[in-house]
Amino acid sequence: MLRVSAVAEQAGIPSSSLCCEGFLGQARTTAEGLGYSSLPLAKVPGHVDVQRPDELRAGVLGTTVNDLIRNLTEPVMAIAQSPDPGARDIVFTGSFDDINRFYIENGWSDGLPIVPPTMERVQAFLDFVDRDPDEVLGTLLPDNRQATIWNVAVNGVIAGCRPEYMPVLVALVEAMADSHYGVEHSGNTPGAETQIIINGPVARTLGFNTEQGALRDGFQPNTSIGRFWRLYLRNVAGFMPHQNDKGTFGGTWNVVLAENEVALSRIGWSSVAQDLGQPAGSNAVTISRFTGRNVIVSVFGDSPDKVLPYLADAIVTHTTWEVIFVVGMANGTYQPLLVLSPLIAEMLARAGLSKADLRQQLFERARMPARRFENLMTHWTNLVPGGKRGLFELTRLGKAPKLFGESRDPERLVPVVCKPEDIIIAVCGDPLRSNCMFMPHNGMLGFTTVKPIRLPEGWEQRVGSL
Repeated sequence: MLRVSAVAEQAGIPSSSLCCEGFLGQARTTAEGLGYSSLPLAKVPGHVDVQRPDELRAGVLGTTVNDLIRNLTEPVMAIAQSPDPGARDIVFTGSFDDINRFYIENGWSDGLPIVPPTMERVQAFLDFVDRDPDEVLGTLLPDNRQATIWNVAVNGVIAGCRPEYMPVLVALVEAMADSHYGVEHSGNTPGAETQIIINGPVARTLGFNTEQGALRDGFQPNTSIGRFWRLYLRNVAGFMPHQNDKGTFGGTWNVVLAENEVALSRIGWSSVAQDLGQPAGSNAVTISRFTGRNVIVSVFGDSPDKVLPYLADAIVTHTTWEVIFVVGMANGTYQPLLVLSPLIAEMLARAGLSKADLRQQLFERARMPARRFENLMTHWTNLVPGGKRGLFELTRLGKAPKLFGESRDPERLVPVVCKPEDIIIAVCGDPLRSNCMFMPHNGMLGFTTVKPIRLPEGWEQRVGSL
């Protein structure tokens, strides 16, 4: 809506965007990123989801209408914006404690101590890429700020990364800047968090943890690179809590998931990056935003027929409002992640299942009654624009795959993804434990994106000399 308002204002047409009270801060900071620090906003008091019709009417007539009239008839006062400092400006000097206090006061820190990004430290990171420090990797919403090799290095230092991680950081920012991913949705209210997955020999060279505690902090590459992602969203993209980061509860950054490629090779399965089109054995990062994570504890059984019902049930149980990304809001964009411990993956492979076979089996088994799907999609939320049509009607209108409208029986079973390939499967974790993990996906609001990691000439020799 704000983008439309900005276009109207640019054309000389007065505008006013309606905005629920809780989103005013987000709207103002987003408007600044669009180049209009004072786009006119009309406040809708409270939140329409839980208001009675009389409460909504009173708020609109008492506040919103007055704001609309003022916005459309009176000149808008411009608000002065403070320019960003230059990329190489020294903005502060002092002790370690002084610098950390300065970062916190300016909102450049996540609340934990940061490593001061001195020129020497930044240069050490730049030495691990054969690219111009001023190269622009993309422009990031909401602040419309350019992502560059230089500011990647600066934030890598701040996050506590090592210089040799720099090629991985650059690939991550290239993924962040890809419009396919949709970084502009990073502040949406469910508070989903990005999970980074790394594949290729680089993970072993850099010492990523792929085994016990694979998603626990405590290993520098997994931990600091995960932290880098959230700091870069804050300091460059511009997502700030209480402003345009509107996660109702939110969460902290996720440590990087490094696939256990030794186990994958042993059972003959492809990696996540390979499944998404990268060459076998290549270095790559994959990003996707997930709305949570749920451990599937003590998976028990010595055959697929014993294990798959439990895995499929977990996929169904922990997929709730996200069905709108299957049918409703953005069809076919739901790509949940199932993480298997090597023990479970090896048992399934011994039984003759390829990864494609496993996806097909899960697609056929992970189904819920159409009645529940429709409740999640339409009756319990306001997430589906355009009414409360059921799956049968949407199918007849060509707005849902035929599989979802085979009959009007409310108890018929429908899948929770549109096709088997939508289920992403990774292998890592304790090699001697039978636990797995499921992460429901945020659909088009953080779509799965993969990028190659480009290593500079002589990178391994440089790493080996450290």
